Amino acid sequence: MTSLPVEWFLVLSGGLLAVGIFGLLTRRNFILILIAVEVAMNATILNFVYFAAFAPTSAGLSGQAIAVVLIGFAATEVAVGLAIVLALNRVKGTINVAQATELRE
Repeated sequence: MTSLPVEWFLVLSGGLLAVGIFGLLTRRNFILILIAVEVAMNATILNFVYFAAFAPTSAGLSGQAIAVVLIGFAATEVAVGLAIVLALNRVKGTINVAQATELRE
């Protein structure tokens, strides 16, 4: 167990979430939007792992299991997102979200 106060982890997690949401709302490049979503998901994973350390032994493992599932979900999201980026680049010639309203022409 760590000796750092819980407030530090909450501030770090809140900062990561704020950076992720800010990047999601302000970026037009699809890859940067994917990175912003990943940063926001990492804030959630950080909360699950940190609070699992304070739970009783049987319940603590469930927080870490949820974190592993979320990491798998994030990897899947990146794979699908990059496939969309490749298709978008192939069809439109750009990965700018504002210029790509649909994949079919």
